[in-house]
Amino acid sequence: MDRVIYHCDCNSFYCSVELLSRPELRTVPTAVCGDPGSRHGIILAKNEPAKKLGVRTAETIWQARQKCPDLVLLPAHHGLYREYSKQVNAVYDRFTDLIEPFGIDESWLDVTGTLHLFGGDPQALADRIRNTVRKELGLTISVGVSFNKVFAKLGSDYKKPDATTVITVDNFQRIVWPLPVTDLLYVGRAAAKVLAQYGVSTIGDLAAFDRFALVELLGKQGGQLWNYANGLENSPVAPAGSYMPPKSVGNGETFPHNLTRREEVRRGIALLADQVAIRLRRHGMKAATLQVTIRDPNFKDICRQQPLPAPANTARELSRAALDILERSWKSGAPIRALTLTVHNLIPEGEAAEQLDLFQSGAPQKRQRIETLERTMDAIRAKYGRDAVTVAALAPEPEAEQDGDVPF
Repeated sequence: MDRVIYHCDCNSFYCSVELLSRPELRTVPTAVCGDPGSRHGIILAKNEPAKKLGVRTAETIWQARQKCPDLVLLPAHHGLYREYSKQVNAVYDRFTDLIEPFGIDESWLDVTGTLHLFGGDPQALADRIRNTVRKELGLTISVGVSFNKVFAKLGSDYKKPDATTVITVDNFQRIVWPLPVTDLLYVGRAAAKVLAQYGVSTIGDLAAFDRFALVELLGKQGGQLWNYANGLENSPVAPAGSYMPPKSVGNGETFPHNLTRREEVRRGIALLADQVAIRLRRHGMKAATLQVTIRDPNFKDICRQQPLPAPANTARELSRAALDILERSWKSGAPIRALTLTVHNLIPEGEAAEQLDLFQSGAPQKRQRIETLERTMDAIRAKYGRDAVTVAALAPEPEAEQDGDVPF
């Protein structure tokens, strides 16, 4: 028996929650945005009238208002969104205990084992869930129904708002293959750019491409994407409450003013590295690769990455690597609007320690001391608050700066 997987996606979630208390705005172009005063002035969500006028998520407020001068802007209330997210998932829990959240407003459901309890018709049950969420919470969702998670996600995106789309073994080539390759889960801009050079513009093109050639072009990810395009994805929906280790960890910051001085950049890197390192240690992981994304005042992004000398989860090591990337990728003194640090190729701490013991000498002892120091800081912060120990303690040593070990 094929699995029956749903992907349930709340439509315009932030905006829909806000409009529950502002029903008069349902027919008026409306968007939820970040705080323009702190330069986080981007569109976080928009309602259908705004969408029809071309307003897009993640664009700046001034871009949105060029398209829609009368756009109503509402502030975000993230605590309220988290509460409604819990309520929506509580509805899903009535139909299956296999629920895997994918962000605050999306979840996968595996109803294979419970479908017979609700009549046995996958589309009818999806419609029932949609109607329940709408009736009880006043929110609409779109549901993709399929035999794997990737195609279920495509289904929920296929028709919005408040719709059910069924993608089966028999019809997926007709529905999925004509779609742009960028609609496929995990096909980012970098992969799409490479694929375009070889004439791959649709998911069908990707499915027909030679699998071994894709692995040569994109590494392991190429084979994974080929499997996705051909309907061969079979990862399980995680049971409710189970732990799924992250595949990457990142933090970004749009600064109150453009960074131009070396000390400002170093401080920004140190703060981001600290946040990423704390999360890595919380997950019991170390990172083998660091990626830095630099955004200039014109919203142009430069993204560079490099392997770390050894798997790491300390702010000091991540800071050094990030500054090294910046020195090679960014002209000193050029203004920086925002920075993002993301770590990839995560390894459980135990495995990382084994690799260090096998291939390193001397350096592991120093890394262990730094890691012990930062774990001690974690404990102090947990007991006395986040600001009990400042990130300044993580800045590179003054003598190292003088020796040129910390560039930029």
